[in-house]
Parts: sequence; C-alpha cells; structure tokens
Amino acid sequence: MSNPPMSDATRQDIAQQDNHPLKGFAVIYEQKVEWGDMDAFKHVNNVVYYDYAQRARIHYLEQVDMFNLQTHTVIASSSCQYLNSVTFPDVLWIGIRAKKIGNTSLTHDYVYFSTAQQKVVATASSVIVFFDQTGKNKQPISDGQRQQLTELESHTV
Repeated sequence: MSNPPMSDATRQDIAQQDNHPLKGFAVIYEQKVEWGDMDAFKHVNNVVYYDYAQRARIHYLEQVDMFNLQTHTVIASSSCQYLNSVTFPDVLWIGIRAKKIGNTSLTHDYVYFSTAQQKVVATASSVIVFFDQTGKNKQPISDGQRQQLTELESHTV
C-alpha cells in the first residue's frame, strides 16, 4: 500500500518549530500504522520498523529517480534502535537522509516520529550498495546521481 506524500502544510509546520526532530530532513515519509502491524504484545512488532524503513528508502530513491529497473541495490547493513512502543492508531513521520554518499554505497539515517505521541519513537540506519545488472560487480555512484542526491539533501525542512 502506497502512502501519500507529506503535505506542504505539514512540512511548513515542522519547519516553524525550532526543535522539531525532523528539522533538517529533506525527505519525510508518512507511514500509517495498521492494526496488522502489531504483535501479541499489542505494539508494532520490531520487524515492521524495517519494512517502514524500506518504504521510506524507496520513497527517497524515487525522488532522485534511483529506484528503477536500471538501478540495482542491496542492503549491506541495517539497524534500528527502539525508543518507545508504537500502537495502532498512529501515523509515523519517518525522516530519511543521506549520512554518507560513498563510491558505491549510500548510508541513510532515519528518525521515526510518532504523531500520536509527539516524540521520536525509533532511530535507524542502513547502508545500500549499488551493483551492475549482473548483481556481481559493485557499481560506482555516477556524478549525475551524486549531484541529484546532493541537490535533494539541500532542500531540508
């Protein structure tokens, strides 16, 4: 299920708050928490946060046309730090940004902000590595892609 992009009004609201934890992010993905995301302990299951990160990452890469049939990536590493439980109903705003643009890799940082709790509930990071179409050889990030990423990151909230 695809979620709508964050509204301009919401982005402006974040921008006007001096200490909002999503200030400084160029891409913020809006993720609705669904009933089925919860586990037997009645909170969002830890594995679901990785799915949310994947959705946010795809949304990020779509902004720079790097999620397509010509761009091949794999996850080299990922981690998530859980700070507070999340339950249904809620909407998470997931800020995602490039922490490091390497030669063949891209490191992302994530901040999960609960709109119901009005606080950060998790943080995460991931490293994706770019490969050629065979999936056997690392592919350098092109100058054009690097420029697109840098341009995207310059438009923060």
